[in-house]
Amino acid sequence: MTRLDSILLKAEQSGDLSVDEIEFLLSLSEQADLDRLFAAAYAVKERFVGRRAWFRGIVEFSNICSKDCYYCGIRRSNSKTSRFIIPEEDIIRSAVWAWEAEYGSAVLQSGERSDPQFVDMVERIIKEIKKRTNGELGLTLSLGEQSEETYRRWFEAGAHRYLLRIETSNRELYSQLHPADHNFDERLACLDRLRRAGFQVGTGVMIGLPMQTLRHLAEDVLFFRRQDVDMIGMGPYIYHNETPLARYREEWEIPTGKLLNLGLKMIAVTRLVLRDVNIASTTALQALQDNGRELGLKAGANIIMPNTTDTQYRESYQLYENKPCLDENASMCRGCLQRRIEAIGETIGFGEWGDSKHFAQRQKNKQEMNHEAENSADNNGSTRNLATFSGKSPDGGR
Repeated sequence: MTRLDSILLKAEQSGDLSVDEIEFLLSLSEQADLDRLFAAAYAVKERFVGRRAWFRGIVEFSNICSKDCYYCGIRRSNSKTSRFIIPEEDIIRSAVWAWEAEYGSAVLQSGERSDPQFVDMVERIIKEIKKRTNGELGLTLSLGEQSEETYRRWFEAGAHRYLLRIETSNRELYSQLHPADHNFDERLACLDRLRRAGFQVGTGVMIGLPMQTLRHLAEDVLFFRRQDVDMIGMGPYIYHNETPLARYREEWEIPTGKLLNLGLKMIAVTRLVLRDVNIASTTALQALQDNGRELGLKAGANIIMPNTTDTQYRESYQLYENKPCLDENASMCRGCLQRRIEAIGETIGFGEWGDSKHFAQRQKNKQEMNHEAENSADNNGSTRNLATFSGKSPDGGR
C-alpha cells in the first residue's frame, strides 16, 4: 500500500489526519493522484452532507472599510477605489430578490465598520429583510470584527450565520499581511464571541499568499478543526495592483493552473478532515477558470454564493483583480449557475437554508448532555430522598 493509499483510507474512515499527512496531500501534483484525492473527498461529502449545493445570494453593500489589510483592494488606504454604500432599501430589495428566486439564504457583506450608525443600520436591515420574507430567508453576515453586544443584537434581529475569515492561522504570517493595529488575538476572540452569541460560525483562509507554505495551509486545516467551526469560506489569493502585496507578485505569484489546483486541494482536504461542515466554492475559483466553482463542488464544497448586488456597484467592490460576473444581473446568474450545477450531477437546495450539519449535530449533542445531566440530578435527588426517609446517609453512614 502506498502512502497515498494509507492516508486516503485513514481519511475516509476517520478524518483524523496529522499535519504531516495533510501537507503530503496538499503537495500532490500528478493528475492521477489529484483525481483520487478529489474522488475521496467527494465520497466523504456525499456521505456526510449529500450531493446538494446550497445557494447564498451575496449582497456586497459597501466597500467603505476601517481596515488596511495589505492584500485587499478595498483597504482604507486605496485612494483609487470609488467608495459607496448602497441605500438601505436597495440592500433589502436585493436580499428579497434572493428569497423570491428561492435561493434560501442571503449573505450581507461589506467592508469592516463598527461605528454606531453602521451597527444600527445593519440591525434595521436584518429586521426588515426577515419581515418582508416572512422569516423564510436565511441570513449570513460577513461584516468583520465587532463587540459581543453587536453580535448579539444582529443575531437577535434575525441573522443566524456569520463568516469571519482569519486569512491565516499562522501568527507570524498574519503580522506580515496586516498593519500593526490589526490584532490577531482580537480576530480569534471574535470567533468565540460569535459562538457565544448563538451564530453558526464560519472562518477561512487565503490560499497562495506570498510567504505562505504548504505547512501553513496544513496547520490552517487543523485550526479549523480545533475551532470546531461550522462553515469554511476560503479561496485562492489573487493579487490586486493597488495593494502593498503587489510588490511580491513577480516573486511569489503562483501560475493559474497550480493555484487553482491548490485551492481545490484545500477544499478536498478540509472536507476529509472536517466531514460535515459547509464549505464554499468561491467566486475566486471561477476567476481562475470558467468552471472553477463546479470543480470546487466536485472537490468537496457544497455552498455557492451567486452575486445579487446591483450591477452598478460591483465594479467598485473588487477585493482582487478580474472578478467575474461584474456585468451579469442576478437573474442571468441564477439560470447560468443552475445549468452548470445540474450538469455535474448535483441538485440545488432551492428554498432551503442549508444550515451546517456540523452545527446541528453539536446542538443535538449538547441537548443530550443536558438531558443526561438533568436525569443524573433527578436520580441523585431520589437517592437523597430515600436515604432521608430510611434515616441513613447515601454513603451508608460512614
